[in-house]
Amino acid sequence: MTSLLDVSQTGEPEEFFATDEGLPCPITELHPLHPDIISMQATINIGTIGHVAHGKTTLVKAISGVHTIKHSHEKMRNITIKLGYANAKIFKCDNPFCPPPGCYRSFGSGKQEGFPCQREGCGGVMRLIRHISFVDCPGHDILMATMLSGAAVMDAALMLIAANESCPQPQTQEHLSAIERMDVKNFLVVQNKIDLLKKSEVIERSEEIRKFVKGTAAEKLPIIPASAQLGINVDLVAQHLVTHIPIPVRDFISPPRLIVIRSFDVNKPGTTVENIQGGVVGGSLLCGVLKIGMQIELRPGIVETTSHPSLSLSSSSSSSATASVGKMRFLRSVITSLHTENNELKFAVPGGLIGVGTEIDPSRSKADHLVGQVLGIPGYLPSTYTLIEIRYSLLYYVVGVTTEKDSTRKVEELSVDEVILCNIGSHSESATVKKVKEGVCRLQLNNPVCTEVGERITLSRKIDKRWRLIGNGEITRGKKIRVVG
Repeated sequence: MTSLLDVSQTGEPEEFFATDEGLPCPITELHPLHPDIISMQATINIGTIGHVAHGKTTLVKAISGVHTIKHSHEKMRNITIKLGYANAKIFKCDNPFCPPPGCYRSFGSGKQEGFPCQREGCGGVMRLIRHISFVDCPGHDILMATMLSGAAVMDAALMLIAANESCPQPQTQEHLSAIERMDVKNFLVVQNKIDLLKKSEVIERSEEIRKFVKGTAAEKLPIIPASAQLGINVDLVAQHLVTHIPIPVRDFISPPRLIVIRSFDVNKPGTTVENIQGGVVGGSLLCGVLKIGMQIELRPGIVETTSHPSLSLSSSSSSSATASVGKMRFLRSVITSLHTENNELKFAVPGGLIGVGTEIDPSRSKADHLVGQVLGIPGYLPSTYTLIEIRYSLLYYVVGVTTEKDSTRKVEELSVDEVILCNIGSHSESATVKKVKEGVCRLQLNNPVCTEVGERITLSRKIDKRWRLIGNGEITRGKKIRVVG
């Protein structure tokens, strides 16, 4: 199944050309709202963020009809532990006199347009205007690294704040800091659970939220009152997802690149050898178009490292920046299927969460073993680094803590030999600080990571036995791992 290729033996890659084959129109005419695309696949990723038990998963279910808590240990505790995902289609009545927000309706990804508007006497027909993938992030403080992995694929965020609790709660504050540090500029604020309070109390808590978001990108946004449990104002949330969240500009021409945020073994116990299916990876395309039958590669793949040598760091564009630290074999395979929830795809475009069926040995993909890998065309993926240098900035105060005393604790400067947690793309990797000077830090990664100069990363430090977000940075150069025979 899996092809393990030593890159030193593969030679230079052939020049990549994007083709129109299998597409509904010339590739130069593709756009995220093309009817043949949004009828089958989501083209924008919305992350749900906020404190634990504030109703993120419930709101996703109210909008999409999909309950993202699927694993037994999640069901037992009734909290999100892994990244959840669900797709939703948003429709709008084509009658121009049908008033909002009732002219907006949301359903699961299997719903097709053309059904009648449910407003009595309207006579309009519902037309598909958006197809969204939700990335449902856990709100518990010990799962902050998982939330940061989900932030790597977010185009926008939906921040839920429970009306029956004071604002901000610890992870409300930490999640907001995280998405701002990850440069997620577009988001909505939903005041959930309004059914649990009197109107005057809801207004009072709304003022708390307004004070909390002052100075952020949400300062001038409306705060949407809702009850996900009772379905109150779900249509208003759907309306704002259309009117306040712009569709990102997408690149369909470049070689495809997908960030892996989940991976699975879809074979059930007792499956016979001849019926075994290859591993499945799930994630979001950053650019390009994936098609069935396409040859693919995952980096960093399988890495057999030796002890990291103490070599000087050179510019990433220089050949001296390559370090001989071990053997690296990329995972190479072929795309056997493309899915988004229950929709089978012939091709996949940027935006939305998709599942990619491969011929990779399922033992390598089971239980999220391939999370953090980057999938693309052989020879067209970023390099793999063992040492990176970043220009960074730290938060002034520690966020996400539970006591007033800790909330005024200043973030201390990084120190040499300190171990921190870096979120690079969807990959969480520990690193040792090797050098710090005037806002520039050199980090020795515990395991190689596929990344590139210019990528934004977040930094976390263990405080009171919990990883806490302390800052962010941008990779300026690094030391690449070189494949040897």
